[in-house]
Amino acid sequence: MPVLVILIIIALAFYVFYKTKYFRTKWPMERKWLSAKSSMALGAFVALFGINQLFIFQTTTTYIVATIFIIIGGLSLWSGSKAYKFFLPLAIEEASNK
Repeated sequence: MPVLVILIIIALAFYVFYKTKYFRTKWPMERKWLSAKSSMALGAFVALFGINQLFIFQTTTTYIVATIFIIIGGLSLWSGSKAYKFFLPLAIEEASNK
């Protein structure tokens, strides 16, 4: 599925982009906010990779490993979104006090 491959590449690009921004900023709340965004991008990458493996290989081992990848990616997406919602107002407040 070429659509999944494109989405995997986009998720990986977002992860690298947010990690680069994370290392370049000096403000603590903005760093945590960017870390949450990169966690969501990495979770999307892992989950999409697991979904893609389901279409490529049809073995029992692949189903088990892909399920683990999908679960780990989904949990990373979920926890990243919770952290994103928590740190967004703090990052906005920090930016207004600069």
